[in-house]
Amino acid sequence: MTQIISLPLSLDDASFEQVFQALSEIAPDDKVLLDARHTRWATPYGLTALLTVAQTRTTTPAFVPPEADETLSYWARTGFFSHAESLYDIRGPFPKLRAGGESAVLLEITEVTKSGDVHDVVERIKERAQKILAELNIDSSATMRFVVTLSEVCQNVVEHSGTSGWVAVQTYQWKKRLGRRVVQIAVSDGGLGFRRSLESLPGRQTPASGDRWDDGMALEEAVIQGVSRFRDRGRGQGLANTRNFLGKWSGKLSIRSGTARIAIVPSWDEDTPLCVGLPYFPGAQVLITIPERIAQ
Repeated sequence: MTQIISLPLSLDDASFEQVFQALSEIAPDDKVLLDARHTRWATPYGLTALLTVAQTRTTTPAFVPPEADETLSYWARTGFFSHAESLYDIRGPFPKLRAGGESAVLLEITEVTKSGDVHDVVERIKERAQKILAELNIDSSATMRFVVTLSEVCQNVVEHSGTSGWVAVQTYQWKKRLGRRVVQIAVSDGGLGFRRSLESLPGRQTPASGDRWDDGMALEEAVIQGVSRFRDRGRGQGLANTRNFLGKWSGKLSIRSGTARIAIVPSWDEDTPLCVGLPYFPGAQVLITIPERIAQ
């Protein structure tokens, strides 16, 4: 029997929790169909997470594309269907468009498996990044820091996930939350996750019975304390550098892994800094949001 999951009308980091909840109640080898017929909008987080869902299933899942032509066209331009074709049994028509042709798509959905993929991502985003940061009223001197931030979060997939992941970068008018433009970076994988990655640290002691050690603590160690599973000096600084960059430009960092999510919350947002006890989902899902600067 196939389990059907109806996707939300709007697919972003908040609404995707409904999908994670539904998946947590279904065995990985059970047949599942994701129904996106009524979905009208999706962020980079939503689209990369959809690909990760298929990555975590042992039986090929089925997928019904959106019915709205505008939504279908946009998803095709982001490169979603070019990846989904090999991951899902797609039941319904979708455009055979190549990625690109949409100014809001700064970086089409790109698979990241090895360090060479990260280099390709960086090269593709450099020119576009300078243009969009200028449109967001962010000083051009921040361009390289933006590119380095993108590189760091992609490199985390290569070094820590044990599998491949996906990255996408997009800008749009965020009317619902801010009433101004934002640029978003989304990176998602279905691999080890932060807790299992840190547990592989050589010589790491298993916490005593009753002591807290869970996905939430692992995220706190990695994001706040800069702990890395690598002993090399300087390792673990990538996320710290990302936090510093986002702090300067009022950006937001959110990372979900396993059953927890941590967020570095700017003044314009009211998110909870740490959420635990969430429905389990493998790997890590990273979301970075940088808003347009408003002249004081």
